[in-house]
Amino acid sequence: MKKRIQEVIVVEGKDDISAVKKAVDAEMIEVNGFAVRRKSTLEKIKNAYERTGVIVLTDPDFAGEQIRKTIEKYVPGVKHAYISREEGRKGDNIGIENATPNFILKALEGAKFKIIRERKEFTIMDMINNGLSVGENSKINRQKLGSILKIG
Repeated sequence: MKKRIQEVIVVEGKDDISAVKKAVDAEMIEVNGFAVRRKSTLEKIKNAYERTGVIVLTDPDFAGEQIRKTIEKYVPGVKHAYISREEGRKGDNIGIENATPNFILKALEGAKFKIIRERKEFTIMDMINNGLSVGENSKINRQKLGSILKIG
């Protein structure tokens, strides 16, 4: 089972998204290369940073480094994940899209991501079985539970 990452991962393009999805379960923002300089793109990254945190994972080349610098200047404090040129090489092409899921996971682990723990959901049957719905005392039981949880 893939690790579910709390932070939003910022990548350069669609192929990078596909590669990262093979390694982890995470929300991603695609910056379309140097379109990262658009205020709307930078605002999207800033909002994600404030909401959950951001990890920047760009290609190990000059363009990738420039994109990192642009993001870091606008949103100081983002985390950075790196793959080596060799880990991202496929023939003459170098990029995240060529990295194996293991190399991508290793890079993200280096950025010290946070894992989202699986939430346990409850169903209407759980509520019925625990006397919180459909029953003589269900209203009283819900009020007691609300009081215990300090939500009502």
